Amino acid sequence: MDHSNVTLPTHFIITGILDKPWLQVFIFLLVLLIYLTALGGNVTIFLLVCLDHRLHTPMYFFLANLSILDMCCSTITLHKTLISFISGDSKISVLECHLQIFAYLSLTVDEMLLLTAMSYDRYVAICNPLRYNVVMNFKLCIFLAFICWFLSFLEGIPVFTEIFRIICYTSNKIDHFFCDIMPVIKLACSDTSFLQIYILIGGAFVTGFTPFCLTFVSYIFIISTILSIRSSTGRRKAFYTCSSHLTVVIIQYASLAIQYLRPPSAIDLGSNKYFSLVNVAAVPILNPLIYSLKNKDVKAAIRRRIKSI
Repeated sequence: MDHSNVTLPTHFIITGILDKPWLQVFIFLLVLLIYLTALGGNVTIFLLVCLDHRLHTPMYFFLANLSILDMCCSTITLHKTLISFISGDSKISVLECHLQIFAYLSLTVDEMLLLTAMSYDRYVAICNPLRYNVVMNFKLCIFLAFICWFLSFLEGIPVFTEIFRIICYTSNKIDHFFCDIMPVIKLACSDTSFLQIYILIGGAFVTGFTPFCLTFVSYIFIISTILSIRSSTGRRKAFYTCSSHLTVVIIQYASLAIQYLRPPSAIDLGSNKYFSLVNVAAVPILNPLIYSLKNKDVKAAIRRRIKSI
C-alpha cells in the first residue's frame, strides 16, 4: 500500500449527486423540490391521522409512524446536500458522518419492521376480521411500534461502534450525497471485514430477510383468503384494503435490494448513489402519494379537512 495516499481525516468531503458545476442550480432546485414534496406529503398524512378520529385505527397508527420515518430519513440525508449548495461548503465532520450512517441505517431497518407490523395488521383484518378489534388493540399497536423503533436502534449500534475503529482512509472524499456505509467502507484502508459480514448477515438476512419472509408469509395467507371469497366484489374490496401497503413493500424492498445485496467490491458508487436517491427521496414521496390516491379513507379525511377550513 502506498502510505502517502493514506489519511486520518478530521472531516469528509461529500462530492454530491453530480460533479458538474453548470448543473448545480438545477440539482439544487430538484433536490429542494423533492425534499419539500416528501416533507409536505408526510406531514399531511401525519396530521390527518392525528386530527381525524376516523383514522384512529391500527393501520393508520402505523402509517403515521411510517410518515415520521420518511420525514426523518429525507431530512437526515438531504439536509447536508441542500446546505452545501447554499454555503458552498461540502465538508462534514467525521463524527457527524458516523452519526448520519447510524441514523440512516436505523431508520431504514425501522421502516422494514414497520412494514412487517403493517402486514400483520392486514393479515388480521382480512383473515380474521371478526376478532380484528380484539387482536389489534391499542396496547399491541404501541408495543409493536416500540419494538420496531427499539430493534432498529440496536441494529445500528454495532455499525456505529465499528466504524470508529477504522483508523485510516485512502481519501476523505465520499462519492455520495450523504454518508452511507458502503462508500465509507470503500474508502477504508483498515480491516472492515466485520462490517461487511455484519451488513450481509445481520443487516440483509436478519433485519432484511426476516421481515421480508414474515411479510411474504402474511400475504400468502391474505391472498389465499381473498381467493376463497366467492363474491368478486368481496375479493376486490379485500384486496383494496391491502393494495397500498403491498405497493409500498415492493418499492421499499426493491430499492434496498439493488443498493445493498451486493458485495462492496461489486458496487459501483457512481450508480449506487442514484439508487440511494430513489430510496431517500422518491420513496418518501411515493408513500403518502400511494396511501392518499389509493385509499378512500385518506381521501375522505382530506375532503373533510378542506371543508372544515
